[in-house]
Amino acid sequence: MTFNQLKEASLRQFALNGYEGTSLSSLANEVGIKKQSIYTYFKSKEELFVYSFNESLSRELYFIENFFEGTNRTLPIEKLLYKFLIEYLDRYDKNFNTSFFIRTSFFPPQHLRELIIRDSYQLTNNLECLLETLFKEKEHLLHSRFSADTATAAYLTILDGLFVEMLYGGRAERLEKRIASTWNVFWQGIDGNKQA
Repeated sequence: MTFNQLKEASLRQFALNGYEGTSLSSLANEVGIKKQSIYTYFKSKEELFVYSFNESLSRELYFIENFFEGTNRTLPIEKLLYKFLIEYLDRYDKNFNTSFFIRTSFFPPQHLRELIIRDSYQLTNNLECLLETLFKEKEHLLHSRFSADTATAAYLTILDGLFVEMLYGGRAERLEKRIASTWNVFWQGIDGNKQA
């Protein structure tokens, strides 16, 4: 039980305070154990942080794969893609796992930068693969000027831009305006029904 409590407390504190702002003492206090007890499970704060990051990566991969392989798959592509943007932004806003993963991916501790960036690409690559497959299946619905990989790249760029806005401004009116504007431009641009 203590191990699971420690995992969840670490995720929450790293999400809120980052690597530098989280101490093993504060984690121990939250879990109700002595600081030395953490060393039963992890050799150092760095090892705990890397473990937490890998756990969060697994959870995010699970969410993404379930989203695209689950019941959402039956939605029209426009609704499916828009729903993913909104749900992922909501997850960032309400879920410590997602906020920890995104913040750490964008702003890794300097001494772990290479490791975090390398591992973050697992999620990007998986999402890219899922999106390309989806766009290829629905290629007949896309504007003839755009291939599945072009539509995928544009969509991922929108997602990255919205995450940057969330990182700096939170879920504010400015973000909502950007979601609406970028989505409309993106969808009207790739929609095959809009061909002249």
